Amino acid sequence: MPVLTGKELRIVGFLCNWCSYGGADTAGVGRFNQPTDLRIIRVPCSGRIDPLFIVKTLLNGADGVLVSGCHPRDCHYAEGNFYARRRLEVLKRFLPILGIDPGRFDYTWVSASEGQRWQKVVTVFTEQIHALGPAPRHATVAPELLAKVAGVLSQGGNRVAA
Repeated sequence: MPVLTGKELRIVGFLCNWCSYGGADTAGVGRFNQPTDLRIIRVPCSGRIDPLFIVKTLLNGADGVLVSGCHPRDCHYAEGNFYARRRLEVLKRFLPILGIDPGRFDYTWVSASEGQRWQKVVTVFTEQIHALGPAPRHATVAPELLAKVAGVLSQGGNRVAA
C-alpha cells in the first residue's frame, strides 16, 4: 500500500541478491505491511552497482532510489559493500551538481534475516520521498557532463582503504 493512498510514486531499489533481497523476501513472507511504491531490481552485489545507474534512473523519472546490500564485513564477495559505500558517498556529493535533491537517494545494509528492519527502512525512505513529492522532470543532461561525472565516480571507490 502506498504511504498516501492514490499517490504512488516511482521508487527504485537496487538490492543485493544475497542479503537485502532475502531481507525483503523475509518481510514479504512474514506479511509485514510495506509501501508498494518500491520497484526492486535484484543485483549480484551492491558493489556492482555503477553510480551512473542511479543517476540515469533519477534523471529518467524515478522519484527516489534506494540501494541496499550486505552489512559491512558480511559481503558474500568479501569487499563489495565497501566499494559500494565509497562510490555511493561520492555520488551523494554529486547529485546537487546535477540538480537532483540528495534526499531522493539513500543506501543501507540489511541482512536476509532482518525482515522487520527491511520494513522499517523501506517505510522510512518511502515517507521521505513522499514528503519531497514527485521529482521534477529534468531537461536532457549534456552527455559531456555525464561523462565527467562518470570519470570522477569511477575513481571514487575502486580501492578499499586499509
